Amino acid sequence: MSEFWLISAPGDKENLQALERMNTVTSKSNLSYNTKFMIPDFKVGTLDSLVGLSDELGKLDAFAESLIRRMAQSVVEVMEDAKGMAQENLLANGGLKEKMKCLKIDLTSFVTHFEWDMAKYPAKQPLVSVVDTVAKQLAQIETDLKSRMASYNTLKTNLENLERKSMGNLFTRTLSDIVSKEDFVLDSEYLITLLVIVPKQSYTQWQKTYESLSDMVVPRSTKLIAEDNEGGLFTVTLFRKVIDDFKTKAKENKFTVREYYYDEKEIKREREEMSRLLSDKKQQYGPLLRWLKVNFSEAFIAWIHIKALRVFVESVLRYGLPVNFQAVLLQPKKSSTKRLREVLNSVFRHLDQVAAASILDVGTRSRNSRVSTVRSASLPGRDCPGTVLGRLL
Repeated sequence: MSEFWLISAPGDKENLQALERMNTVTSKSNLSYNTKFMIPDFKVGTLDSLVGLSDELGKLDAFAESLIRRMAQSVVEVMEDAKGMAQENLLANGGLKEKMKCLKIDLTSFVTHFEWDMAKYPAKQPLVSVVDTVAKQLAQIETDLKSRMASYNTLKTNLENLERKSMGNLFTRTLSDIVSKEDFVLDSEYLITLLVIVPKQSYTQWQKTYESLSDMVVPRSTKLIAEDNEGGLFTVTLFRKVIDDFKTKAKENKFTVREYYYDEKEIKREREEMSRLLSDKKQQYGPLLRWLKVNFSEAFIAWIHIKALRVFVESVLRYGLPVNFQAVLLQPKKSSTKRLREVLNSVFRHLDQVAAASILDVGTRSRNSRVSTVRSASLPGRDCPGTVLGRLL
């Protein structure tokens, strides 16, 4: 998992020099890897509309992150036994430099090489329209995700229920895959074959006593047809009229009659249902995984575009018109975030003396700060001036 910060500073000479100082310090001290984060010139519109977009983008940002995490989790669930390879399927493609547009690349590379996708989100449109396009795209992906995963999970649950019936001990599991037609006396007006579960330590007692547990038990009619760790499943044939008496006597001797009546049609139905569910799951697996991979990429790309939109809107609101700011992407090195915050606070202290001083004390930013700050992705910790905090999946 990689962590990124976005900082935005005014584009005048003084602040461009401050950015250069920051790049020099962070590079020499190996605090972070920094790259320019290019954002196109959008149609600004009115400041009132930007204030509304600021709130809307905050909500859309959180929604996009939640959707991406759900899709990543869905990939893990669908891959099941191969979930260790799920990360290999969480890639992004398109929206990069021309020579890379057809490549599927890891998420970190996509972010560090980000370029605005003009074809998908035309920058010449009003900002409201661009945001609406992204929102509708993500909403459609979420709708499709819910539908596809609901269908797959229903199928998976039904299959697991059938598989669960074939597991467990002899008292609870289905017997359709254990017994056969030859184990039973069928279509007899007088005789019936029962199944009895006998504890392993009582096998000898069963063999000695089963014929005398009741009248009208057919001699030498018992046969062991299945075993588990606790006991064995025996057949016994007797006259129908003594079933109740036999069950009572069997219980007294700690033998359990398992209620089961052989039905070829039911056994065939169970087997066909299992075969159908396995086939349906196999047929859904490939298309669903492909859909998840493609749309995870689409949602992730849209999410990074939302980040760019938030930086633009916040920067215009804080720095004013005409639009003139520079955004930079920082990828902090491990265990260097505290020092990196100190460098940012020091380099950009001139932008807001009050906020820069108070950040070290309370870890919050002033609503009137002149430095663009946006939080993304539920990263724990304190905000510092000029940062977008985020973690990739």
